Amino acid sequence: MREEKGGEGETGDRRREKGEGEDFKMIETCSFGLIVIDGKKYTSDLIIYPDGDIADYWRRKSGHRLSSDDIGELIKSGPEVIIAGTGVSGLMKSEKELEGLLHKKNIRFISEPNRRAMEIYNELSIKKRVGACFHLTC
Repeated sequence: MREEKGGEGETGDRRREKGEGEDFKMIETCSFGLIVIDGKKYTSDLIIYPDGDIADYWRRKSGHRLSSDDIGELIKSGPEVIIAGTGVSGLMKSEKELEGLLHKKNIRFISEPNRRAMEIYNELSIKKRVGACFHLTC
């Protein structure tokens, strides 16, 4: 279930225009158990949809394994790119079937530890429809 969180950021002037109903999110910082997006602190795993909605309290079915079932709604939301923040130490791993499915759907998939995933998200979301999921621990 998707739940919209947060408000408008102050970064709209540095990004390309998005369509109606789309809202950019800027990830300001992340550390073990914490991510700050547009000034709002989150302390649970979450998904950022390309339209700016944030679903927090996200859980995977198999702990540190990321599958297509875990991000099915994100895939359906029409991203050009999905970025997986794999945790502070990068312990969350994606299943091969997920990577294959995203390849078939022509969705670029990037899986990196959170600090690097945050940097990539902020860079790419300026120019593309980007969705992301972040595991905030490990």
